[in-house]
Order: sequence, then structure tokens, then C-alpha cells
Amino acid sequence: MEKRIILNQIKTPDGTVIRSMHRHDYVTHQDANGLEYMVDGGSDYLRRNRHDSAPYEELTVYEDAPFEVIRESFHRGGRGKDGTQPLTWVPMSEMSNSWLQACILYNADRGQGDSFANEMYKKELNYRAQNEIFIEDAN
Repeated sequence: MEKRIILNQIKTPDGTVIRSMHRHDYVTHQDANGLEYMVDGGSDYLRRNRHDSAPYEELTVYEDAPFEVIRESFHRGGRGKDGTQPLTWVPMSEMSNSWLQACILYNADRGQGDSFANEMYKKELNYRAQNEIFIEDAN
């Protein structure tokens, strides 16, 4: 069985990190060396292009990474409280406690209470409780 992908990303030779956040998120970067690099597949699969003369550095994070790495790498897309803001991807470690709890309830209401995402949100809340971390909603 293959390991679950948490964050699909590479670092190009000029130091640029490019990420694919979801299945059909095809991301490219024109490197300082003149070559184009790409990532695709989000957490579903890894797709890359290769340049043998100027290889990229693989930075993908998998489910077997330490939780301290996973909590910085597992992202949730959001459009703000009113849903009208531009889409931004927020690391789970920066989500407010109430946002995490709302995600758990949202998934459960849709029959996905035992999803991998909910497992991660619950682990994050437990991690915060053990480490006396509480993040309030931003104003």
C-alpha cells in the first residue's frame, strides 16, 4: 500500500518551492536556469517533469512524517468567514480551534466523520490540548 501524500511539493534549483494543493492543481515555475518545472496531483498523486541536467529537490510530505511536520504541511482551503474572499490555503497548525471544530462537524454532517481530514483535525486539537496551544479566530 502506498503512503498517503500530505503535501505535494518540490524545490527548483533557484530555491523556489512549488506545490500542488489538489488533484488537478497543475503548477509551473520558470526557473532562473531557464527551465520550466511543474508539479501536479495534490494529495492524490505525484506528477513531475524532469531535467537531468538541473534536478529539483523532492520535498513531498507523507503520512509517516512526524506530526510536527504534518501539522505544518496539511492545508485547508478557505475563502474567509463569509466565503467571498479569494481562496487561500492555510496550514492546519494556523487554523483557529473553532475552525478545526467546524471542519469536523461539517465533514461529519456530510457522512465523512471518519475521513482522513477529520482524523488530522482531531489529532491537531489533541496536540494543542497537550501543548497548551489555543488559536482564536482572527478578527
